[in-house]
Amino acid sequence: MSNPFQDQLLKAGIVSKKQVHKANQEKSRKNKQQRSKKDAGIDPARLKAQQAAERKAQHDRELNKRKEEQARQKAVSAEIDQLITKNTITRDENCDIAYNFEHRKKVQRIYINEEMKQQLLQRRSGIARIEGRYELVPVSIAEKIKQRNEKRIILLEEEKTVVVEDDPYADYQIPDDLTW
Repeated sequence: MSNPFQDQLLKAGIVSKKQVHKANQEKSRKNKQQRSKKDAGIDPARLKAQQAAERKAQHDRELNKRKEEQARQKAVSAEIDQLITKNTITRDENCDIAYNFEHRKKVQRIYINEEMKQQLLQRRSGIARIEGRYELVPVSIAEKIKQRNEKRIILLEEEKTVVVEDDPYADYQIPDDLTW
């Protein structure tokens, strides 16, 4: 792009083409230096705004992760509720045996009949929690529920026997008819 003042000086013969070219180079060099100084001296307001935007973006990502996790947990809970309601072993008025078990360090009670009690003792069924109440479910369903959320299955775990090496009574068998 030509400068009209330079053109007039060239026509008048006061300056040469070399001098005009050299002046243009100096001018562009100065502009370039000013731009680099401007970029090097970062504006503090711009820096604060950029940091605030980054913090907001990070906060939004964390919030989205929490919302996604809550939605996933809600879907799993609904799926577990459906498994329990569709596969509950029905209990009727013949269920007159109070079966006590521990849940959250409290003794809970469910009424069952003799056949259900035997299934529980033989680990062929389990107890699942739904909406504050307890229901009996087959062991296959209980395992599916346990895979999704261990806290929803109350009674399914295998009996754990603790072996103590220095047990002086290790050689003695416990009688089968002993009740505590």
